[in-house]
This record gives sequence, structure tokens and C-alpha cells, in this order.
Amino acid sequence: MSEKRLPIEDRRMIELADTYQTPFHLYDEKGIRAQARAFKDAFSWVPGFKNYYAVKACPNPAILQIMKEEGFGADCSSLPELILSQQAGISGEDIMFTSNDTPDEEFKAAYDMKAVINLDDITHIDTLERAAGMPELISFRYNPGPDRTGNAIIGNPVEAKYGITTEQLLPAYKRAQELGAKRFALHTMVASNELDGTYIVETARMLFAQAIRLNKELGIRMEFVNMGGGIGIPYRPDQDAMDLPWVSGQIRELYEQMIVPAGLDPLKIVFECGRMVTGPFGYLVTKVRHVTEKYKKYVGVDSSMANLMRPALYGAYHHITVVGKQDAAKTEVYDVTGSLCENNDKFAIDRTLPPIAPGDVLVIHDTGAHGHAMGFNYNAKLRSAEYLLEESGDVSMIRRAETMDDLFATLHF
Repeated sequence: MSEKRLPIEDRRMIELADTYQTPFHLYDEKGIRAQARAFKDAFSWVPGFKNYYAVKACPNPAILQIMKEEGFGADCSSLPELILSQQAGISGEDIMFTSNDTPDEEFKAAYDMKAVINLDDITHIDTLERAAGMPELISFRYNPGPDRTGNAIIGNPVEAKYGITTEQLLPAYKRAQELGAKRFALHTMVASNELDGTYIVETARMLFAQAIRLNKELGIRMEFVNMGGGIGIPYRPDQDAMDLPWVSGQIRELYEQMIVPAGLDPLKIVFECGRMVTGPFGYLVTKVRHVTEKYKKYVGVDSSMANLMRPALYGAYHHITVVGKQDAAKTEVYDVTGSLCENNDKFAIDRTLPPIAPGDVLVIHDTGAHGHAMGFNYNAKLRSAEYLLEESGDVSMIRRAETMDDLFATLHF
């Protein structure tokens, strides 16, 4: 079971909501650091273990600085993400650049930064060579196609636009060798928000098998395998977090059974998880504007899907705390809505909650990944501020709220 608690006392949360303009996202530094350390501890047996934090999850330099201090790298998919990581002090091979449909100038930027370039398509080998040159270390994103079932969120690998097929792997690495590559890595991404640890274990088995195959057929020795991200978080209170120590133990057994006898030890194992590191430690703080009753009961808040689009986009569940009323009887059924001109602008549908009144503070949980990052300006909504709840207990602004001047800055009147 996942206990959904606030990172501070109710009184303090209400004070923050009264002090700062709602809505805003709040991130719990203590929780984020503890999660990062637990991840590293679980895989401490792995030589050179590293998690490349998925910048897309929460692209804020304050968060990336925490990742750097905890020994993580950065997983980037665009030039702005590369620059954000560099500005946070993450550089060189601590940056993984995995993109698709990539422009030449971004390949060149990643090459110049000496980032690890992870190619998504076999045709990108010659594109990279033309744009920047072949780096000494090259990685390829592997799409197993019909040989592996994608999880419910990421879908069937055969339908995915990402990656190099099983048949293309050998010619891809061979071509990279011909162009001067001397160090090699292998990547995949076949799961998203997965809570079943066996899925991650089977991903390791798949990558180990391909590393052995490439070694036998091309003489290539993989420097590392990148398991991708995909480790989920328990958004619902009745869900359990993935048992990382168990997953690590199972992968270690596979390592001893497959990698060691093949003579490929030591082989680094890395991840590029974002959601499981920061997701549970982000909170969208919003105030109730209106409580209305039509054919249903509605709670209208001052945030909208422009601040958190996962419920509208995926039908995703996010737990909601009515601050100060956690112990009150849940006697009402509400749709919790924003003010966009879209009927799917809802954080919850038919959610059982305690009685709610205008002015109440609601906290929407698990917004520390793919929350603020997926924001937008439809209906000319302004994107909210972000705050960091520091380990000391102080709260600091790490992104100010947008203003109308920001919104209009690119327009010609």
C-alpha cells in the first residue's frame, strides 16, 4: 500500500497556499534525495552503476543540481535539455543523448559536449557522421519488435517509431566500427510506469542476450547496457512501489548466469529513470474557487490541465488531499475540475472526498514528474511557479510563475 502523506504539516501547507500565488508545484528535496540513494543502494553491486535522470520528467536546474549531487547523470532528448544539464554542472559522459527525428545541429551539440549519443535509427549513423563525426563511444536504442511485448502504456514495440530492429543491430554496430567507433553500449526502452518488477528483470535478460550475441558475431564488448526508464510509481493508494532490492537481486543472478560465463564481466548497468526518482515528491497545490451542483457535483479549482495534464491525457489517477480534512468522513462524490474550455479538464471524476468549500486547499499528489513539464498555454493560461521544500524546511522559488508579459513576448502587436 502507498501512503499518501503531505511533506509538511497541514498548517504550514495552508500558510504556503496563502503566501504564494496558487496554483504552484512544490518538490520535497528530502524525499527526492532519499529515493535517489535507495536506488543507488539497491544496485550497489553493479560496477559503475548510474541513473541518468530523465530531464523531461522535471526540467528544472534546481532538480538537476540535486541529481548531480546524488551522483546521477542526465538523460536528454533535445538541445535545451542538454543546455539545462550542462548549466547544472552535468557534463561529458554523464549526459545521455537519446532523441528521435533529430536535427543535425543537436547531434553536433551533443557531440561537442562529449555526451553519450544513443542513436534511435540505423540511418542516423551516417547523419551523425555528416553532422559531427563518429564519436569513440556510441550506443544504439534497441527495439525488439515481436520478440518482446511492450507494457500497457508503451504499447507494442512493432508499432513504435523508436529504435533499431533485431536484424539491424549487427549492421548498425558494424557500420559504426567502420566509421571509427571503439566503445559500445546498448539501450532499450520497452516499459513506462511499470510496477511489475519481473518486467524489468526480463529487460535485463533481453539486453544481456543481445550483448552476448554482438560479442560473438562482431567481437564487440559492451561497455554498458542501458535499461531505459519505465520504473513506475504507485499513483493509487492501493498500489505498491516496485521492490527494487528484489529486482536488483534477480538481475544479479542473470548477470552471474549470462554475462560472467560469456567473459563480458565487468559490464556496467545503467538506467534513465525520472518518474520514480522525483514523481512521488511533487505536489500541485491549488485552491477551491467554486463548489457547484448540476447533474453532478463539481469542485472548481484555480489550476487546470495546463498545470497537470496527465489525468486528461491518460485518464491517470492522482490522489487528492483536502488539507485539514484528512480525517473527515468522505461523504461526497465530486468531479474536481479546472477552468479550461475543455470538458476533460478534470483532475478527478466521481472522486469520493470530504465536504469541500470555496477557499479549501487541495494538494494533488505525485506531480514531481511529467507535471509542470507538460504544461501549456491553451486558453492563454499562465504556467505556474515551482518551489523547493529544502531539507532545512525552508521553501525557495526555483521557477517564478509566468506573467502576461511572458505570454505576449513572442507576439507582434
